[in-house]
Amino acid sequence: MMRRSFQVAARLGHHRALLRTPCILPRLDPAAAFGSSTDSLVSRFCPVKTDLKDYALPNASWCPDMLSLYQEFLEKTKSDGWVKLPSFKSNRDHIQGLKLPSGLVAASDKSDWRIFTRCIQVEGQGYEYVIFFHPFKKKSVCLFQPGPYLEGPPGFAHGGSLAAMMDETFSKTAYLAGEGLFTLNLNIRFKNLIPVGSLAVLNVQVEKVEDRKLYMSCITQSRDQETVYAKSSGVFLQWQLEEESSP
Repeated sequence: MMRRSFQVAARLGHHRALLRTPCILPRLDPAAAFGSSTDSLVSRFCPVKTDLKDYALPNASWCPDMLSLYQEFLEKTKSDGWVKLPSFKSNRDHIQGLKLPSGLVAASDKSDWRIFTRCIQVEGQGYEYVIFFHPFKKKSVCLFQPGPYLEGPPGFAHGGSLAAMMDETFSKTAYLAGEGLFTLNLNIRFKNLIPVGSLAVLNVQVEKVEDRKLYMSCITQSRDQETVYAKSSGVFLQWQLEEESSP
């Protein structure tokens, strides 16, 4: 079952869960779209000073492979153009001062918003990961260590946990590389199981941008590249966030 092709298609059209009546994405104004440079997007996404907790920092649960590769990429941020992305508990924290396009409003009385891959608060039990992004090369590397709460087959990570991790890395890369906001398509072919508590390395690349869509690829493998866990591709729709109005 894990070796079969797995496809998820997220079609943007009617969003019945967002409003009481079906909501259609607002029409894009080409003249106003995509005015933000990658550098400005990265700068806003990665604030220098913040009181928010960064969950993409080493903790006692990280395995030796994850720790050492994290240090290797941290060194690359000093001279090779890589950027370590912070990971806050909600995407709202990454886009402060911005909001989704007009017409996409979800009313709720909840206050403790959490992105899915940060919903397990106990260190080492769920998603342990950090993403490094290269603005010039339009690529990312995600170091992912699945915890026991993500188990599928005994001792191995559930395939859905890897699918979520791929989508998360795709989405962050798509946004920073070209204001990609919405997953249109996600295709995954699983190859091998990932042992719980071990390191999986996701290599994501923007292949092309065409018709307001970003086409991306990902290979997930072991650190030594001897084992390929999965291969995937994704398509993301470009859309600008809007400035929040002053109160």
